[in-house]
Amino acid sequence: MTLSTTRYFIELAYDGTSFHGWQIQPNAVSVQELLDRALSTCFRTPVQTTGCGRTDTGVHATRFFAHFDLPESIGRAEQQVHAVNALLPYQIGVKRIFAVQADAHARFDATSRTYHYFIHTRKDPFRHQRSWLLRDELNLAAMNEAASRLFHHTDFSCFSKSNTQTFTNNCRISEAVFTALPDNGLQFTISADRFLRNMVRAIVGTLADVGRAKLSADAFDQIIESRNRSNAGQSVPACGLYLVNITYPYVNEWQQ
Repeated sequence: MTLSTTRYFIELAYDGTSFHGWQIQPNAVSVQELLDRALSTCFRTPVQTTGCGRTDTGVHATRFFAHFDLPESIGRAEQQVHAVNALLPYQIGVKRIFAVQADAHARFDATSRTYHYFIHTRKDPFRHQRSWLLRDELNLAAMNEAASRLFHHTDFSCFSKSNTQTFTNNCRISEAVFTALPDNGLQFTISADRFLRNMVRAIVGTLADVGRAKLSADAFDQIIESRNRSNAGQSVPACGLYLVNITYPYVNEWQQ
């Protein structure tokens, strides 16, 4: 006899500095491992979460979703946010838990994802491991001109980590722009239907070369067309990267 279950989404945020990414690793501490353990302890039943994606070692998330199932006999799960948080380290914070339809999927139902990447240009102890310190002068207009070329392409093999088991390297980018921050920094915002492993950090590294006048916008185009990772720029440090939003097709208030 199969027990009836209820599917829940959980919204959380985490500082990724101390973790080896989201996904459970055999010999390293991950966000998913600690979350699953906390949920299993709180609800007194084994819980396995499925995340909206995977973040690499050192990458942060201000808005991350996962789903999990609980037996229907366990009620009032939505009210256990404080109890779950009490079982988690301070670097992980659960915002809410809410029931969804039985076939809702945190990863496969997501229609877009948005990342921010932060760069600061002066030494700042409060940005250590939170942003990339880059002392070079950057041409913001040139970087944004090159970033706009991303909209003309779908195959981003040149920005993908090699030897990944992906079905396709095609992505549709809907937003890519640098904005100046008032405190000697830059914020890069990028949104797409999906991202390849290491993709955002490789894009930022290549656009930084444009900002330092090492590459032109046309050369940036040619790098994308080459589909060759060795032609693109460095992968910038993980500390500046934040997953900030996931969009789902459900027209429900819980997304707000």
